[in-house]
Amino acid sequence: MSFSHIQDGRAKMVDIGGKADVSRRAVAVGEIRLKRETLEAVKNRKIVKGEVLETARIAAVMAVKKTPLAIPMCHNIPVASIDVRFDMGEDSIIATVEVSSFGKTGVEMEALHGLSVALLTIWDMVKSAEKDATGNYPSTEISNIRVLEKTKT
Repeated sequence: MSFSHIQDGRAKMVDIGGKADVSRRAVAVGEIRLKRETLEAVKNRKIVKGEVLETARIAAVMAVKKTPLAIPMCHNIPVASIDVRFDMGEDSIIATVEVSSFGKTGVEMEALHGLSVALLTIWDMVKSAEKDATGNYPSTEISNIRVLEKTKT
């Protein structure tokens, strides 16, 4: 295995200067498990901190746009579009973040970063409803974060 982007034990940003600009798209998905009562409160807009899914949507968009600030070796890329969707199940919320760009490198890190921040925002928004008597979160879990699709044309 070759690590040509590591020199003298130091990581460096991969040179993408010679790559062609193409249309790129990535879709990331993940879920947060919550108590049924919490999910009902989210659906009925009864969470103390406010509108959970709209706040998480805004957080995801902000995170996508700021990915290079959080992940050191990510390139700053022109983001063309961001779509954030939520599907509520019986015991979880599934979040999907789709990012597109026209450039020299993929957008999967932006999609994953936006997705992760959306799920963390949901957790933050509902944590008072999720806490048990000891202040812990035995029912709350973020899982199944993955890149569902990555394309370039």
